[in-house]
Amino acid sequence: MSQTVQRAVAIIDALAVRPRTLGEVADLLGVHRSTALRLLQTLEAAGFARRLSDGRHTVGTRLIEIAQQALDGLELRPLAHPHLRALHAACGHTVHLAQLVGDEVVYIDKLDAAAGVRMYSRVGRPASLHASGVGKAVLSRLPADRVAELLDGADLVRHTAATHADRAALEAEIARVRARGWAADDGEFEDFVNCVAAPIANSTGDVVAAVSVTALRAIAPLDRLTELVPDLLATAAAIGRDLG
Repeated sequence: MSQTVQRAVAIIDALAVRPRTLGEVADLLGVHRSTALRLLQTLEAAGFARRLSDGRHTVGTRLIEIAQQALDGLELRPLAHPHLRALHAACGHTVHLAQLVGDEVVYIDKLDAAAGVRMYSRVGRPASLHASGVGKAVLSRLPADRVAELLDGADLVRHTAATHADRAALEAEIARVRARGWAADDGEFEDFVNCVAAPIANSTGDVVAAVSVTALRAIAPLDRLTELVPDLLATAAAIGRDLG
């Protein structure tokens, strides 16, 4: 990748987190302000960045449009969305759809809790393979050699005391998920959040995604979420049938 492209990608990544001043962009890249300004102006001209009234820069609407087009291009998302809406209407909690894309499980759809509680997850961002319900649900339905390949390349970070950061412990957890047909995140990424998740398989039995119901512990602890497992499994099965 050329240096100019690398710098442009770094700027877009930074602006996606929060608006940045010209000086912040220059410091991020380790370049003179004039170089950072030229890069920002190029991105602005292409619609990938835009200047705010206070002088800071943020992502441009063209980038948002491209991201939406990419999401719409994923066949699973529009097909699954009606099922997600029905599950959301029934439970009121946050509902996620995450798809296996290459070596990552990526959130491709999300319906926020009816109470307005927002989760850390974002559409387009990867989920933790080892510390999320959707990640473990997908792993539970993959062939053993594919699971080993993915875990070999994963950084098993311990996010909380409940995280399965040990390879042997994680593999044992995946086996439990496989046996019962659904996964749980019992405060493993954030200790105040829990969820239940189910894998989605196509007509040939290959896992392609997972659907989850997520809530703050204070609103719905794990034992209450597990009451939703039958609805969750039915939703996963319905999406799988529609996939053909």
